[in-house]
Amino acid sequence: MHALIVVAHHDPQSLTHSIAVQAAAGLTAAGHTHEIADLAAEGFDPRYGAADQRVHRSRAEPPADVLAEQARIDRADALILAFPIYWWSLPGLLKGWIDRVFVNGWAIDYGPDKPVVKKLRHLHVHLLAVGAADESAFERHGYAKAMRTQIDHGIFDYCGAKVLTSELMLESESGSAQAHLNTARAIGQRLFQGETVAG
Repeated sequence: MHALIVVAHHDPQSLTHSIAVQAAAGLTAAGHTHEIADLAAEGFDPRYGAADQRVHRSRAEPPADVLAEQARIDRADALILAFPIYWWSLPGLLKGWIDRVFVNGWAIDYGPDKPVVKKLRHLHVHLLAVGAADESAFERHGYAKAMRTQIDHGIFDYCGAKVLTSELMLESESGSAQAHLNTARAIGQRLFQGETVAG
């Protein structure tokens, strides 16, 4: 089976990138394939512009960069997002990727006189979010629940995609890096456990 790993961090030496690499290594060890989409290195433009609005409003053909990202997801059996937590949420680069790629007509289908049709029910999603704060800060202030509400439910469930992993990899700047790398590799190894290839 095949996974698309989307990394949203400008620094290739970051823990976020290392987590993505370890998830990929786990997939390989389990006999699966993967593609890494490094949004910063590839120069993906996260700015939602006039062309994107035309897609939303009038079902215009999406821009070429958006079509390319949708094709990557369409080739995948699972989507892994590896990202740093900025201000208790997604970084702008990843949020813009979602804004531009998960569009009406592809991720969902709705209009003024019809209910939302969720078009990504086949997609399994795994979120690997790297944060510097500790778990008590996330729980005490409700940030962990807010992230799951906004991202897991508000984005992916709205499109029908099923979030199977929602991992907060916290205290990333105080000695937990190796544990997070081990977790990422283990997630990669068991990503498709129990699933069989049709055919």
